[in-house]
Amino acid sequence: MAEDAASDHVPAVQDPPSVQSLSLSSQSPASALSGLTLEERFRIIRSIGEECIQEEELMRLLSAKKEPICYDGFEPSGRMHIAQGVMKAINVNKLTTAGCKVKIWVADWFAQLNNKMGGDLKKIQNIGRYMIEIWKAVGMNLDKVEFLWSSEEINTRASEYWPIVMDIARRNNLARITRCCQIMGRSDQDELTAAQIFYPCMQCADIFFLKADICQLGMDQRKVNVLAREYCDDIKRKKKPIILSHHMLPGLLQGQEKMSKSDPLSAIYMEDEEADVNLKIKKAYCPPGVAKGNPCLEYIQYIIFPWFGKFEVERSEKNGGNKTFASMEELIADYEEQQLHPGDLKPALSKAINQILQPVRDHFKSDKEARDLLKIVKGYRVTR
Repeated sequence: MAEDAASDHVPAVQDPPSVQSLSLSSQSPASALSGLTLEERFRIIRSIGEECIQEEELMRLLSAKKEPICYDGFEPSGRMHIAQGVMKAINVNKLTTAGCKVKIWVADWFAQLNNKMGGDLKKIQNIGRYMIEIWKAVGMNLDKVEFLWSSEEINTRASEYWPIVMDIARRNNLARITRCCQIMGRSDQDELTAAQIFYPCMQCADIFFLKADICQLGMDQRKVNVLAREYCDDIKRKKKPIILSHHMLPGLLQGQEKMSKSDPLSAIYMEDEEADVNLKIKKAYCPPGVAKGNPCLEYIQYIIFPWFGKFEVERSEKNGGNKTFASMEELIADYEEQQLHPGDLKPALSKAINQILQPVRDHFKSDKEARDLLKIVKGYRVTR
């Protein structure tokens, strides 16, 4: 079952080169967790990030703390695509397997600041509930996961939250804050509202408010996480949050660096029907023999292999017969040598994605509350 695959399977990960130089003892108290050594926990967590700032700090944290707090978050702003749905489930399951406690920040107030859903908080919160339903259905292990709504938490602990925001705002000039606008899907050239300028100060404060040891967000959120580390320097705080930035999946069409919720063919949505998935993958950019910039190969690398630990291709004997790829390196070699054709790769990719998404479809069809919620969310118009 997909739930078992998501919860129990942890892909084999090669040691990053710097691990060899980190000589902390595997016998430290915090390392004896679920039968995993300190190095194994490090490898599992490190495998999530395209970048880690800093690896040495991550190793020391795992050695000293049994249940590090990992901060993740999302802005409820529309239907959920597969990168946000499946990749987050994979990453959260890795973190909890390695002993982390994950706090997922449901950034409803932030979506309102960013004028998503026209700033309608009720619509934004409906989307947040819909997203949580999806993660439950796809197989996110919730044993060590806590969903926290920003509006509720900030209101409850306002006297703790706002002084941090104010101090961050006071210590940074406007140019430094506007450089962080990428976190909202904006650029520093956009005409920003005052609320959007305040947004990075608040997201930076979230890290300290939630007492996060690790910030596990996408590469597009890197700038505000670096701002948090710089803030630690400003206030002479030695313990800095570790930044673990995961890869951003591209859109399915040529030249799309990031999935777009406003372009239906750019992304596969978590409750897409089988026929929708098949059509979108069929139309996806996938030039024969070209691995670089190929979104289909990126889906296989960042979704299919972490989920199943393999990639199975069914094809006629004339085209080489069925083959199971055990590694991405093996698959890329065959693809670049044109031993594997897009005509065989695409149906195999569609089949694997549909297998992952089937429990989500089943949930939204069998559960009335979830079905009604999806109907409401599908009726919303996405605003930038």
